[in-house]
Amino acid sequence: MPKAYWIAHVTVTDADAYTNYTQAAPAAFQKYGARFLARGGKTEHLEGTSHPRNVVIEFDTMEQALACYHSPEYQEAKSHRKTAALADIMIVEGIE
Repeated sequence: MPKAYWIAHVTVTDADAYTNYTQAAPAAFQKYGARFLARGGKTEHLEGTSHPRNVVIEFDTMEQALACYHSPEYQEAKSHRKTAALADIMIVEGIE
């Protein structure tokens, strides 16, 4: 079964409010076995719309990644992000 990757491109618009998201989100990620492969860090933007913060999170399966996103824990965290950031988020199934 292939792994899945949660990919987020984020522009934080209110750093103080975004802290509420960053404090709440780890509970969901830990519960669903997420492994951060990239979080912030240096970025070389080559094409398309740029966001200053880019995150890649690995999950064992697509189902696990989707369960994390739709979980009550993550939805609670996400509610804090609504007014604090602009985000493009996708979950991509890896290849075997």
